[in-house]
Amino acid sequence: MTQTSDQKRVFVGVDVGGTKVAAGLVNADGEIVSQTRIPMVSTASAEEGLGAVLDAIARVLPSGDAHVSGIGMCAPGPLNPTTGVILNPPNVPCWRNFPLAEAVQKVYRVPVRVDNDANAAALAEARWGAGRGYPSVFYATIGTGIGTGIIFDERIFHGRTGAAGEGGHVSIDYRGPLCGCGKPGCIEVFASGTAIGKRARQRVAAGSKSSMLELAGGNPDAVTGEIVGKAFAAGDPLATEILTETAEMVALWLGNMVDLLDPHVIVIGGGAAAVIQPFFDFLRQRIPQLTVNPRANEVPIVSSRYGADSGIAGGAALCA
Repeated sequence: MTQTSDQKRVFVGVDVGGTKVAAGLVNADGEIVSQTRIPMVSTASAEEGLGAVLDAIARVLPSGDAHVSGIGMCAPGPLNPTTGVILNPPNVPCWRNFPLAEAVQKVYRVPVRVDNDANAAALAEARWGAGRGYPSVFYATIGTGIGTGIIFDERIFHGRTGAAGEGGHVSIDYRGPLCGCGKPGCIEVFASGTAIGKRARQRVAAGSKSSMLELAGGNPDAVTGEIVGKAFAAGDPLATEILTETAEMVALWLGNMVDLLDPHVIVIGGGAAAVIQPFFDFLRQRIPQLTVNPRANEVPIVSSRYGADSGIAGGAALCA
């Protein structure tokens, strides 16, 4: 394939959620050249859910001489990345054992791939983003929950059954609070954006003085992880304390990942990553103190390239 024809190759990346479908056209350099977002019909029939996905894809299909080489979709799990079957996702109840990849391929007649969002986003970062050039990448997305992806030589590590990479449900405290997954003390229940907001609400409601209350309009129940980040940026002591505690737990967790995987790079993304980013230097200093790996200090910790568009880029990377 010539360089000119390779430059004309494009991929469609689709990010399916419980309330929306985002789709984008991604070129061979990993640049998102166009995108759209429409509502997801997740509580209706399987066919209506599929219709929303097909509608989003149709809106970003290229005109001219660009050639769509594949369609990749980030879909809610559990799913089978080998067959492209969506099993029983809690957030998309319209799909039960639904052959999503096969259904889309019947319409568009191009290769179609399906994987979970963290795996796909990790692949995009390894191929085109902050993890490019590194043989192994550990990717963490910190948002409402915590998801992770493990990449070896630009390939997703799926494990024996396709269920590997659930790093957000690695426990750091067997006596800790129960996570939504049913396990005690998962990092997700301590360090996700949801968890950060919950701890802040508890502290403010208990009477701790903080500008977070004012930012929440005087309602302690309205304090969110985003508000914690804003208060921290303004020098609020309570917000600083909460985020420092969070960073300490993230350092312990990432130290475990370094000891387990010895990755070449750690890439952090997700909606709450901006709250953690001011603590990257702290993580770089603290992680080597919490590992047995004598060269843990050599592992870079970097921000993701794609941010909120990681699902679109990740979907495209599945086919690139």
